[in-house]
Amino acid sequence: MDAEITSRLERIEAILAALVERQAVKDFYEVEEFARLVGKAPFTVREWARLGRVRGQKRQSGRGAHASWVFSHDELIRYQRDGLLPLPKPR
Repeated sequence: MDAEITSRLERIEAILAALVERQAVKDFYEVEEFARLVGKAPFTVREWARLGRVRGQKRQSGRGAHASWVFSHDELIRYQRDGLLPLPKPR
């Protein structure tokens, strides 16, 4: 009986940890985090940022000379509420 209770408690703790991680609010999210939160692939999120469909910023990542995209919490909320921004008009 004790082993069953311990097993159930461990499963409950794992579920709670996943829920807390999902609900954690950050100032900025990296591509992989943003993609996971919106249910898309990281490649898709990078393309959206490159095309101006979501508002991202380039920041030095500490992993070399190339900057990586980051997205504010406000942009995450905006995307969840309104979806993609319209494509910019060609010049």
